[in-house]
Amino acid sequence: MVSKTNRKLERTRRHKRVRTKISGTAERPRLCVFRSNSNLYVQVIDDVAGNTIVSASTLDKEIKTKHSNKEAAKEVGTLIAKRAIEKNINEVVFDRGGYIYHGVVKELAEAARESGLKF
Repeated sequence: MVSKTNRKLERTRRHKRVRTKISGTAERPRLCVFRSNSNLYVQVIDDVAGNTIVSASTLDKEIKTKHSNKEAAKEVGTLIAKRAIEKNINEVVFDRGGYIYHGVVKELAEAARESGLKF
């Protein structure tokens, strides 16, 4: 009998595999993405100090689209880039969080790049 795959477990395995290779520093922090069914969360993290420097999500007041779709991803990407540049962060390491670089995650990354973040 074929068992059903646990998608959450598979994503966490992929994320752990990515995190062994990616780490954020004070000069080049990590841009971490978490995508739920209803919302989208993004953080810029300094892993050496263990601090979240900047964060943005679809729950913020500046975001007009309150769902986890491509339009909201574009808005969150531009917002996180604007907030990071205000804190003098221009370069980041992109951590897709075990998600496939497609759809919402891709739109968020492209919007952040267009707004001035380099990765």
